[in-house]
Amino acid sequence: MNVVTGTPPTAQLIGSGNAQSPELSVVVPTFKEHDNILPLIKLLDEALAGIAWEVIFVDDDSPDATAALIREIGRARANVRIVHRVGRRGLSTAVIEGMLASSAPYLGVIDADMQHDEKLLPRMLQILLAGDADVVVGSRFIDGGGIGNWDKTRASMSRLATKLSRLIVKNDLSDPMSGFFMITRPAFESAVRRLSGEGYKILLDVFASATQPLRLVELPYQFRNRVHGESKVDSLVLWEYVALILDKMIGWLVSPRLIMFGAVGGSGVVVHFAIFALAFGAFGTSFVAAQVIGSVVAMTSNYLLNNMLTYRDRRLTGARFWTGLFSFYVVCSIGLTANVGIANFAYLSNTRWWLASTAGVIVGVVWNYAASRVLTWRQR
Repeated sequence: MNVVTGTPPTAQLIGSGNAQSPELSVVVPTFKEHDNILPLIKLLDEALAGIAWEVIFVDDDSPDATAALIREIGRARANVRIVHRVGRRGLSTAVIEGMLASSAPYLGVIDADMQHDEKLLPRMLQILLAGDADVVVGSRFIDGGGIGNWDKTRASMSRLATKLSRLIVKNDLSDPMSGFFMITRPAFESAVRRLSGEGYKILLDVFASATQPLRLVELPYQFRNRVHGESKVDSLVLWEYVALILDKMIGWLVSPRLIMFGAVGGSGVVVHFAIFALAFGAFGTSFVAAQVIGSVVAMTSNYLLNNMLTYRDRRLTGARFWTGLFSFYVVCSIGLTANVGIANFAYLSNTRWWLASTAGVIVGVVWNYAASRVLTWRQR
């Protein structure tokens, strides 16, 4: 029998590298940010001088060669890394994957557009090193902070988001939509397995998912104007934010996507009857023709809204938009058949008509949701 002696292979590897292990990993989610990469790295170099740091870009397969540029820089610099994601999108999940790809004890998050103040990063790290907090957040809404040239709509959205955050987070978090913060690895790991990854704002998800209250320090900063590229923020961000809150409140019971899918389906009923009334009453088409027209228009409306809202992170574009529409028609046609069949069976079994109808609707909605999730908006 051979006996292996000496230092275990794992122990031999530990400490064998020449490069200094990073104390801080800065995670930067990107999508079409090619022109911001080099300027951002330069700003990080200046702000984090004397600190062992790395930057991890998480790129959602940008069509402008953002990932190729980062790889080119990474070949010359060991502290520039990339996680290139294909077939999936979303800021929250990008941040989660970037943090999981790091071994550093402290994890920062900053946008690629240079609207955050990178000069705050050393102070954030100092506070965490001192053990005074688990999370340090850059806030636009405390004394000394500012929102730049935001319009009234965006400012109102942010105020509403802050109020809604109180439903799931007890911390006095002044800027729950902030994408600029730093967290200790133990704090992140206390939340990571409960993170939903829903929506655009990871910070609120972290606070709502932690197993125990996180100690918070907020630092003011002035939100800067974007120089290159286009903003990814629009009015639908608030919709995603609400989806996150729903997930944290009732996600254990029912999927927020199912709730949104059902709400869209409800709007489809209104569309169906409006089109039916118009075709049958105003234009004098036959009952069957009006019913078919109403159904097709309602299904199309449902598809457009679900593609824009319910499955925003899997939104279908180009040729996939049309193949998705066809598959949605097929799914909903089967769902309609199941709906009518179940309702009719229940009614013939002496069930009250409204209960029979409700049973049919539930079966139809659940089928449409489950089947379209797999066939139409499948995760690639």
